[in-house]
Amino acid sequence: MEPAVLVMAARLGSRYGGLKQIDPVGPAGETLLDYSLFDARRAGFGRIVFVIRRDIEAAFRDAVGRRYEPRADVAYVFQSLEDLPAGFTVPAGRTKPWGTGQAVLAGEAATKGPFAVINADDFYGRASFESLARFLGGEPPADLHALVAFRLDRTLSPHGPVARGLCDIGVDGLLRSVREVTGLVRAGGGVRAPEGEGFREFTGEEPVSLNLWGFSPSIFDRLRERFLAFLEGRGGDPKAEFYLPDAVGQLIDAGRAHVRVLATPSPWFGMTHRQDAQQVAEALRALVAAGEYPNPLHSYAGQRIPGEGR
Repeated sequence: MEPAVLVMAARLGSRYGGLKQIDPVGPAGETLLDYSLFDARRAGFGRIVFVIRRDIEAAFRDAVGRRYEPRADVAYVFQSLEDLPAGFTVPAGRTKPWGTGQAVLAGEAATKGPFAVINADDFYGRASFESLARFLGGEPPADLHALVAFRLDRTLSPHGPVARGLCDIGVDGLLRSVREVTGLVRAGGGVRAPEGEGFREFTGEEPVSLNLWGFSPSIFDRLRERFLAFLEGRGGDPKAEFYLPDAVGQLIDAGRAHVRVLATPSPWFGMTHRQDAQQVAEALRALVAAGEYPNPLHSYAGQRIPGEGR
C-alpha cells in the first residue's frame, strides 16, 4: 500500500499575517504546498489528506485542492475546536483548535495505513520525501515511526527570530526528545536564542524538527491517550496547545513509541515572516532553473509524475 501524506493546513500564520498556505510563490503561481506534494508523489506517496478548518475550505479548495481533485485520491478532513472526547467542553475564551496533535487525530479515518505528516507552509525537498517513503515502505514495527531532521542553520529567517524543535538523538539513531527553542537568530558564525538574562549559543549543526513525520496507524491510539491526558490537565486553559512533538516526546518517555531520525541533504525553507516570501520565491526560481522542477509545476499537479516512486 502506498503511504498517504497528511497535510496540516488548518492554521493561520499569525506572525506572517495571512493565509500563507495559499500564497503564490512559485514562478507560475505555485504554492509551497504544491512543491511538497509534487515531491511526495514522485517519491511514492499516494493519497493526499488535507486537514483544514471549515471556514477556509472554499478558499483552500479554490487555490490548492481543485488542482488535485480530478487526478488524485484526495480527502478533506476538518480540525474543529469542538471535536473533543465525551465529557469535555470548550473553555470560555478559546477560539482556535487544539494544535498539531489534534490535527493528526482528525485524519485518522482518511489515512488508511502508514502516512507522512507535513506542514502546508514548508518546503522539505525531494530527498526528504524519498527517505521517508523508503522508511515507511520497509514495513517498520508498529510503534516505530520516523522524523526527518534538518540542520538548524539551514532553517533560519533573515527577517526575524524563529522557533524550532531541537532534537536530542541517541547513539542508536532514535529520537529521545524534541524541545522547542524560541527566538533563534543567526549570530556571527553560529546561532543564538534568549535564555534567562542572556543567550544560549548553538553551532548551527544541531538537528531540528520541522514537522516532517512518518507514522504507522498505531500512532492514533497513542495520540488519543495523550490528548485525553492533555485535556484532563490543561483543557481549561483557553490558550493551551496539544503539540504533536510534545505528544510524541511523552510517548517516547513512556516507552509507547520509538522514532527513527532521518537526516536529509535537502534544503528547507518556509515563510515565518511576511518578508520571507521574496526569499522563498527566489529559491524556488533557482531550483526550477537548475532543472529540479518543471515550470509550470501545475502541469503535473495531482497526476503521475516523471520519476515518481523511484
